[in-house]
This record gives sequence, C-alpha cells and structure tokens, in this order.
Amino acid sequence: MRYLSATQVARLIKIDPAARPYYRALADGVRALIMDGQIPVRVRMPAERHLAETLKVSRTTVTSAYDLLRERGYLESRQGSGSWTALPDPATTADNPWLSTDGDGLVQLQCAAPPAPSALRQAMLEAVDDLPRYGMGNGYDPIGLPVLRERIAAHYTARGLATRPEQILVTTGSQHAIQLVLGLLVGAGDPVLVESPTYPHAIDVARQRGARIVPVGISHEGWQADLLTGAMRQSGARLAYLMPDFQNPTGALMDDATRAAVVGAARRTDTMLVVDETWSELALDEVPRTSPAAAFDTDSRVISIGSASKLWWGGLRIGWVRTTAALARRLAMFRSAVDIASPVLEQLVVARLFDRLEETRAERRRTLRASRDALVSGLREHLPEWTFTVPRGGGTLWVRLNGPGATPLAEAAVHHGVRLAPGPWFGLEGTLESYLRLPYTQPPQVLTEALTRIRAARDHGPTGPHRPSDALIAMV
Repeated sequence: MRYLSATQVARLIKIDPAARPYYRALADGVRALIMDGQIPVRVRMPAERHLAETLKVSRTTVTSAYDLLRERGYLESRQGSGSWTALPDPATTADNPWLSTDGDGLVQLQCAAPPAPSALRQAMLEAVDDLPRYGMGNGYDPIGLPVLRERIAAHYTARGLATRPEQILVTTGSQHAIQLVLGLLVGAGDPVLVESPTYPHAIDVARQRGARIVPVGISHEGWQADLLTGAMRQSGARLAYLMPDFQNPTGALMDDATRAAVVGAARRTDTMLVVDETWSELALDEVPRTSPAAAFDTDSRVISIGSASKLWWGGLRIGWVRTTAALARRLAMFRSAVDIASPVLEQLVVARLFDRLEETRAERRRTLRASRDALVSGLREHLPEWTFTVPRGGGTLWVRLNGPGATPLAEAAVHHGVRLAPGPWFGLEGTLESYLRLPYTQPPQVLTEALTRIRAARDHGPTGPHRPSDALIAMV
C-alpha cells in the first residue's frame, strides 16, 4: 500500500493558523485533498504522532481530526495497520450534497436519481487506461462502441433474451433513446398510448411530435391487461410506451402473464411497443422472476430501452436501445440530426461497470432498502393520513394525499427548503393532483429531514423564507 509521510501531508494541506477548531479545519483540509484527487484513495496516512510533530500541534488535535475523517468515511483504520484514505458510502454518509447549503439549499426530492456507487471510481480509472487505444480514430461511432454493445447484448442474453451486438444502439441516456425512437416512428396525429401516471419526458416527446396521447390508468397493483389491450385496439395506437419494471412513479412490477398478453395484443393491433427498462435491475425484495418484454415478441415489434443512470449514476449519460439490427442502423442514421455519437470515455466506464453488475446490485439493494424503509416509517409516523403501497423495487413511492392538492403543497414546500414532484407532472393536464411522488434514492437522514419540512409545508403553508419560483424544475 502506498503511504504519505507527515512532511508530504503538511506540504499539501493549507490551513489558516487562526482556524478554530483546528482539528476540524485539518479534517476538512484532508477531505478536500482526497476529493480533489491530490491525495489518492487507499493511501496510508502518517501516524498521528508524526503528523502532530510536523504540524506543531497537539497529538489530541490530530487524533480528533482522524476521528472526524473516519466518522465521515474518508479514513479507515485497523489496529496495528495504521489509517488509510477512503471514500464514504455515498448513500449513507451524513456528509453528502443533498443537504448542502450551496446553491439554493433545497432538499432535492423532485429527482429520483441515486448517488454514484462505490464501484464507479475504479471503473473510471480503468476506462481512462482503456481510452488511448481508441484515440487513433475520430471518436465518432453513431451506433456505439463495440465493447459496450457486446456487454449490453450479453446481459440481455443472460436474462433469457438472445441478443447480438448489432441489435444494440448506444444513446446519450434513456431520454435521448426515447426521443430517437419516437422521432423516427411517430408522426403528427399518430395515437401514442402511455400509462397514467408515466415518465414526464415521454409525454413531452410525444407532444413535440404532435402525437395524440392516449392515457391508460394504472395503480400500485399494476396494469389491468384488458384495459391496456382494449385501449390499443380502440385507439389504433401507432406506438405504446410502457414501463413494466418498477414503473416510475408507482413502483409496480408487471408479471410475465401480463407481459405476454400485452405483446400479443400489440401484434394483433399492429402497435409498436417501446419498453423502458431503466429501473429493471433494482429489485429490493424477493420478487417473482420476470422476463424482458421482448422475450414474448415474435415479430420484432418490441423496442427495449435501458440506461446506466439508476443502477449506476445519472452523471453517466449513457443509455441504449435493443431492437432489430436494421432498425438500430436506421436510428443511428436518424440521430445525426441530434448528435453524432455518445461520449467515448463514458461508454468505456459503463462497459467496465457491467463487470461489476452484481456488486452494484447488492450495494443498491442495501442502501435503497434502508432509505425506502426510513421513508415509509417516517410517513407513517408523521403523515399517517397519506396512503401508499410499498414497492418491492425501483426508487419511488407514489403517495395519495388527503388534503390540499399536490401542486400547492409543492409550492409551499419550496418555502420550507424542499423540492417536490407533484402528481400532475406525471400525467395529462388537470389529473393526478391528489398524488405526490417521493423518491427514496437519498440517504435516510436526508429523507427524515425532508419529511419534517414537508409536514411544516402542509400544516403552515408558504411561511418559510422566499425561494425562487423556478425551484420546481422537473428532473425526474
């Protein structure tokens, strides 16, 4: 293991001699050096006695600084082996950006994206090492790097859906994938079926295309196959956008019998199915095994969309489309009007993360389950009049309110320091006002604080300090 001497640490760290308490300033300085990459992770720090002598402070001061760094997750120690630098678990540390006082200081409950997993750093380092071999070309690959398409195809095959790399198109996130598919396949006036509630940006894309949107209601219990198939038949839907895996925002999971029935109905009504699998890897409890919807497809009408954003990290703007090889090529040609290709380095990072799939799944199960349970217990204690069904996976609760509508509550909550996602964001105009989506993708202590603020907003209205009106930004 690499190590730093006390002299090297003293040379790197910059502390105002008048800073008080000094131990906290020392801990903050070391933390900043770790986060900036000036002190690498897994480097052994100098002994407390040696660092105290070099900095000319008491050993108690250095001991207190090391204790604080351990508490925050930036230092690990073992008896007889010393202390070495680390990065905290991003989903459990109290030292996290969700409660930051930077910017507007709002707790961001409008967004259902988890922090990066612990595997991300190593995957990034390996991807940087991989990058030079791709530097001889121009970096533009409209269909995606072969190494990533191979891993995505292998993952579908492992799930029971035989897939070749040429059936995969890499996109710049799942939202980009939705834009490409609907942009190519949907024209003005075409009926497009969507769930209600559903992912807001899918509605946005359908509207941009001038489509006629056909909503079909679902609940926490999921889909009623006869209503869904009847809507396809009666509307003559050109395309249907569905989220069968821990649906956003309800968290519902579609069983295989319903998947088979929906795909069969789409075949009879000549409807293309766009199946968003963004949350498919995030089962938190034991659930019945389900197959990809495309596993029931016999005539190439199911287009699957995936993303790196929920299992791994939203900052990795990488998604994908699984379809026929011919349609993947058409989509790659069509994307030239939007962008040329997805970032090479981010594709390499995601390819490396596929090698750590099980590790990340386990981490997400642990952290999201703890956050979900904290949110559920907090709601039952502090807002017992609100009702919901606990989902077995995904990242959100779909909560039914018993008082004022979700939109005025969200406006009031801004004044109490929290952003919310009111129900109307997830449906068509004037609907779902009695619902609120609450994500559990943040640490338990953040959710506990947010619930305190939400209850104050419900009970007292907009009595807190004024917040900018643009605080309700739909990052969902």
